[in-house]
Amino acid sequence: MKKFIINIAIFLVPLLVVGELVARYNHVMSEIPRRFIDSHGIQKYIPNQKGYWQGGEHYWEINSMGWPGELPKDFNNLNVIIGDSFIENFMNPIECHQSNYLKKLMPKYNFMEASRSGVTFIESLEISKQTDTLSPIKTIIFTGPNDIIESIEEIKKINDATQYSINQNTIIKGKMKSPGLKKALYSMKAIYYLYNRFRFSIPKIKKNSKNNSKPSQNKYKKNLSKVKLLLDYVKLNYDIENKLFVFSPKTNQDIYMLFKDNAFNVMLLDNSKDDKWSFDHDPHWTCYGHEQVAKQLKTKLLEDSMIIN
Repeated sequence: MKKFIINIAIFLVPLLVVGELVARYNHVMSEIPRRFIDSHGIQKYIPNQKGYWQGGEHYWEINSMGWPGELPKDFNNLNVIIGDSFIENFMNPIECHQSNYLKKLMPKYNFMEASRSGVTFIESLEISKQTDTLSPIKTIIFTGPNDIIESIEEIKKINDATQYSINQNTIIKGKMKSPGLKKALYSMKAIYYLYNRFRFSIPKIKKNSKNNSKPSQNKYKKNLSKVKLLLDYVKLNYDIENKLFVFSPKTNQDIYMLFKDNAFNVMLLDNSKDDKWSFDHDPHWTCYGHEQVAKQLKTKLLEDSMIIN
């Protein structure tokens, strides 16, 4: 038995080494930046990281403040952009970030992004507490119905997401999931590749539930009262005076109108005349999509009194 195990090891170790070299050289998996939780309970990326997206055609970069993308040369005439993976934008080159497009369209102003995959609506506002110390002219928060619903603990508790608890009337900070295990897994590219291939090849069993037949829009309508309580908390605990809340196209109108009726400055993106903003295999925006978003955003910013062309 011992000899058998040794023979297996002699066979597997060189195979894993070769596999690792091939995986790294060909960038078969996207490199994932490592996270940490700062002193305010916000999940950020460890500063000054760099890595390649799948295929190796472009790389992502984490700046000295722990956010994806480049920082402006200075913070004068600053506008801050906060969001989730759409603004994090690892799937596109750095030049396709919102901050770069907006800088080209509005060169008198500086733009900075603070984004991370999985950011909820309420965590965006927690992040804005930090970026408000930079005295931005405007803070642009990209959000959507799911980000808002996921902000409320009583709808669905998500341990690794920052949420608002209605019952406790307080913010519950998210906790990182198995950071040590993830670090080890991400470090071994070949094994991580095999793990993902195996994980996604397993068919998922659909639960035979009546809820599966209901339109997903129902979850928004039935939770509007909870969302209203969330907005009441936001108005009491955050400065929303210079905040612009940007909603994606085809967003749930009940949620959008609730924000509007509660005096939030909102914007609804419109791709009705051009629906080619996203990748074929992925709802995230391509470089072209980001450019169209920036053009619409510029128009809205110019309409607001705080921004002058």
